[in-house]
Amino acid sequence: MIAIAETQNKQKTRESKPKLTFEQFLELCPNDGHYELVNGEIVRLSDMIFTRNHDDVAEFIDRSFYRQVENLSLNYVIKRGISILTINAEGNEQGRIPDLCVVNAKVWRSNRKDYSALRDPIQLVVEVASNNWDDDYIDKFEEYQRLGISEYWIVDYLAIASREFLGNPKIPTIFVNLLDENGKYQTSKFTGEDKIISRTFPELDLTAAEILNI
Repeated sequence: MIAIAETQNKQKTRESKPKLTFEQFLELCPNDGHYELVNGEIVRLSDMIFTRNHDDVAEFIDRSFYRQVENLSLNYVIKRGISILTINAEGNEQGRIPDLCVVNAKVWRSNRKDYSALRDPIQLVVEVASNNWDDDYIDKFEEYQRLGISEYWIVDYLAIASREFLGNPKIPTIFVNLLDENGKYQTSKFTGEDKIISRTFPELDLTAAEILNI
């Protein structure tokens, strides 16, 4: 009976613990690693996520986007490691850190004294899938869609997600999710020598293999 009572008390403590807001997360977030605000709590992202291969893939996409911005004089900035405010299905504020963000330059420069965190929808987000792949395919998919991010890439260079998403056999895949007129993502899959089609960068000349085989 004591053990049951103790378990119930612990459960009540967890349930009564106040959930942090996005602003509180920015104030309290440690500086010794990568953290997100998930379900009202500060969560350290596993170091397993940030392998050299993972970083190389994100950096290659970063450089590819940057060349598009420079060559075509597009009004975007390309940023990595910044927090964005999202809302989950329960209405809780989340603080997500995408692998790559494409932001309207006017929005980014509207308040340069502000923290790097963003509270408004941005143009494009890239997540490079790793051992927490279900966050990218399910939770972040829903949050970015709810926020109204126009374009969302999931780059699964490890083919680590389940067959429900990758099919059978599982092969490395890039998913490009584009927001439609009803505010819902429509998904296209790119593998091998498929040329990636991007709404944000319509002149992008990249195949899936060029990214996935980095």
